[in-house]
Amino acid sequence: MKLPNFLWEYGEKVPGYDVGVINEREARAGAGILGMLGMIVIFVGIGFNHTIVARVYLAFLFLDFTVRVINPSYSPSLLLGKFFVQNQKPEYVSALQKRFAWAMGWFIALPMVWWFVIHWDISFYKVLICVLCLLFTFLESAFSICVGCKFYKIFTKLDPVHCPGGVCEVRAKEPIQMFSPVQKVITVLTMIGLVAGTYLFIANSEPQTFFGEFLHEAVLTDAQLQQEKDEAYEREAAAAFADDDEDW
Repeated sequence: MKLPNFLWEYGEKVPGYDVGVINEREARAGAGILGMLGMIVIFVGIGFNHTIVARVYLAFLFLDFTVRVINPSYSPSLLLGKFFVQNQKPEYVSALQKRFAWAMGWFIALPMVWWFVIHWDISFYKVLICVLCLLFTFLESAFSICVGCKFYKIFTKLDPVHCPGGVCEVRAKEPIQMFSPVQKVITVLTMIGLVAGTYLFIANSEPQTFFGEFLHEAVLTDAQLQQEKDEAYEREAAAAFADDDEDW
């Protein structure tokens, strides 16, 4: 393979498509693999208080996105995805907006390499960036929503073509895609329940790990945090007073 072709001829040439394309099934599978590994890293890091797994994963993530931007045919995660979906019918999407999206992923991974791989310096907002990256992989793998592709049109002023699920083409929704009034109510209540339940759990549970403390402090206001500190001080004072009474 010639070097110019390796660098500039991006995507696969498929008859019937005027641009290089990517198999969306492979891309979704690769995103799911990265998302799954990221969740495992979070659970292992919290459960065992290890940093090495996070460092290895983030180094791999940066390497993977670097290869994706240059030539997706050699991306480790996409090759794993290709292995698992090799018997499924390909769904071709334009490689240009995918490359733009993966370039965004590369820029998100770049500072994480410094923060967590080279120089471990963790904070809530830095972890939040990692969680945001995992959210993007989840949206792509679960719903075929490419967030980076949404920004492609904004920054390039070009209309994307051959989008996942045909969302670029103007079309009317099929009847099965429409929501009945009852379905709308159930959907809204489910969303509200998920958001409210998550908030109440994080806000009212006593954190046991540093990440839990980050989340707990993030969802509470300064007044609520101060109230918690005052209540904790009052409990400690009451416990100390009770110990003094027992000594007497």
